Amino acid sequence: MEAMLVDCVRNSLSHFVYKNAIFMCERLCAEFPSEVNLQLLATSYLQNNQAYSAYHLLKGTQMAQSRYLFALSCYQMDLLNEAESSLCPVNEPGAEIPNGAAGHYLLGLIYKYTDRRKNAAQQFKQALTLDPLLWAAYEELCILGAAEEATAVFGETAALSIQKQYMQQMQTSIGLNTYNEERNTTSAKTTSSEDYSPRQPKHTQGHGLKDISGNFHSHGLNGGVSNMTFYNTPSPVAAQLSGMAPPPLFRNFQPAVSNQNSLTTDNSPKSTVNSTIQAPAPRRKFVDEGKLRKISGRLFSDSGPRRSSRLSADLGANTNASVATVSGNGNNTSKYLGSSKLSSLGLRSVTLRKGNSWANENMDEGVRSESFDDSRPNTASTTASMASSDAKSCDQEDEIMSQKITIGVSEILSLLRTLGEGCRLSYMYKCQEALDTYMKLPHKHYNTGWVLSQVGKAYFELIDYLEAEKAFRLARQASPYSLEGMDIYSTVLYHLKEDMKLSYLAQELISTDRLAPQSWCAMGNCYSLQKDHETALKNFLRAVQLNPRFAYAHTLCGHEYATLEDFENGMKSYQNALRVDTRHYNAWYGLGMIYLRQEKLEFSEHHFRMAFLINPSSSVIMSYLGTALHALKRSEEALEIMEHAILADRKNPLPMYQKANILVCLERLDEALEVLEELKEYAPSESSVYALMGRIYKRRNMHDKAMLHFGLALDMKPPATDVAAIKAAMEKLHVPDEIDESP
Repeated sequence: MEAMLVDCVRNSLSHFVYKNAIFMCERLCAEFPSEVNLQLLATSYLQNNQAYSAYHLLKGTQMAQSRYLFALSCYQMDLLNEAESSLCPVNEPGAEIPNGAAGHYLLGLIYKYTDRRKNAAQQFKQALTLDPLLWAAYEELCILGAAEEATAVFGETAALSIQKQYMQQMQTSIGLNTYNEERNTTSAKTTSSEDYSPRQPKHTQGHGLKDISGNFHSHGLNGGVSNMTFYNTPSPVAAQLSGMAPPPLFRNFQPAVSNQNSLTTDNSPKSTVNSTIQAPAPRRKFVDEGKLRKISGRLFSDSGPRRSSRLSADLGANTNASVATVSGNGNNTSKYLGSSKLSSLGLRSVTLRKGNSWANENMDEGVRSESFDDSRPNTASTTASMASSDAKSCDQEDEIMSQKITIGVSEILSLLRTLGEGCRLSYMYKCQEALDTYMKLPHKHYNTGWVLSQVGKAYFELIDYLEAEKAFRLARQASPYSLEGMDIYSTVLYHLKEDMKLSYLAQELISTDRLAPQSWCAMGNCYSLQKDHETALKNFLRAVQLNPRFAYAHTLCGHEYATLEDFENGMKSYQNALRVDTRHYNAWYGLGMIYLRQEKLEFSEHHFRMAFLINPSSSVIMSYLGTALHALKRSEEALEIMEHAILADRKNPLPMYQKANILVCLERLDEALEVLEELKEYAPSESSVYALMGRIYKRRNMHDKAMLHFGLALDMKPPATDVAAIKAAMEKLHVPDEIDESP
């Protein structure tokens, strides 16, 4: 009954019928109360987004899997201290983190959100060591700015680890298949002894084994090979079932085996093989580390017990004690690799000796059963030749399989190296290098939603909004229902002032997923573009409510608060963003802008410099850092950093304009005019450029040119505040020594 209930729960979970899974699992726990069954119920709760139920169910449990599930429920409920205590018990400082790579990954997230970045990086690296294919851990390292080059992470060491783990899974799978073959062989041999060997007694052990096999099959063990976890690293959410130990099935069928003791004490090779396969759970070292380092076609040629060794065990089961000793040596080869040849030799010796014994026996017994005696040597030789050819075919199959494994691992890691390096460079804000790396991907991978979104983000950081919009549009076409990067896409459309496209995008995202923060960020940007900042703020706050760990939503709230001149709440929003992600440079930049507007210049410089350390290639950040330095009367430093900003992005007019402002203040008017003349080519429609040129001409008493440039500035329809300043300057055109630095 217990096994049937477990199978029902797992089947319901695999078909996403969570309500039925929870109901049946509650029946299971009521009928068979155990911590393993509680784990299955907690898993059902977690998959049904009921972390609170799993929390109360598992509180106080001690098993490793229970601790992991409890920590996961705590993490989802934002109870990070309890989650950490569950993974790392205070009273057991040396306790192993449960669930291998997945456990270390979860602990890394906990450290990250409790502002322990170094500890978080260590846990993510440990997770990658245990499971090189845990991409999420590498991406978190990129976000923390602690990732090594992808060629080092996804290199030869990772390949050896994957191959070794894959081989261990194959060993387990082969072991269970061997068990099935042994069961069939036992049945066939029992029939053969009944028909052809009246002198041989029937083996009672064979009937006991058959009974156990039937019980294994009835409880679904043979069908469970595909459910085994490949790396023993369950995913943080729901894939715990595959790695979870089933309820004690042996308890259910032990009463049906009357001669189990005689089975376990049998010293025949067949019973030894079966006892080894019957309990594959304890992990052994199947692989020689030195051999694994030879990445070649024969890497996995010795990856499991050869069929020849199993056949030698079968053939030796019905012989005398001396023959059993020879084939028993063949059985020992299942613990080591590279011993298939010894096994074949053992097979041949057993076959020959068996044939000789039959011949001697026939000579002693005379003419009795003459026809039967004549066939026996032929049968033995035929069996030997079949076993030999079968062993050769096994070697060929293993050779082909090992080559496929090596090629597959190489292709996967090659792909991850390119993706990983692009991701690392993106989070280091080396965006052009990241774009060049992504271009190396095959077309089928480049034209996927995730990659195109990363390309769009890179162009966004390069202030190339047109290319960013193109990349995001292609990402939407490739994955219409993916929300990856859509918050940045909405900001791109905001900067391009594409109100229709932005409105359409926001509506699409809301209809796709109303509970995603990206949807509400897009809606907020839509209202912000329409100057409805209060409604925009409500949408951004909704995004924060849906996911408090979404740093960009906090930053957008801060921008709206700053626009509404609510500096106190704006600073709180930016600080909340930094609590989530200390490398979120937009929040450092936002705090610097608030302090600059409040004329707290030292604080402003500090926050701009922090943003600059994170993203040293942003010309916008360098421009405002230079502005803060100029306000602090450090004009030479300001000019130097403005030069760097201009070189970083010549299409950005801001650093050239600020450089001209600084030169005017330093009375270097001719140099300022040269900069502004060059700037007109990049920003011919920027009213502030003509207004500043008008003030310079006024300062040089060139009133006609000054009036011309003031008029040009007004023709470009500047903001209302700029209009007032320009008109005031025109009215005071003939007042000497007057210049207004603000546009």
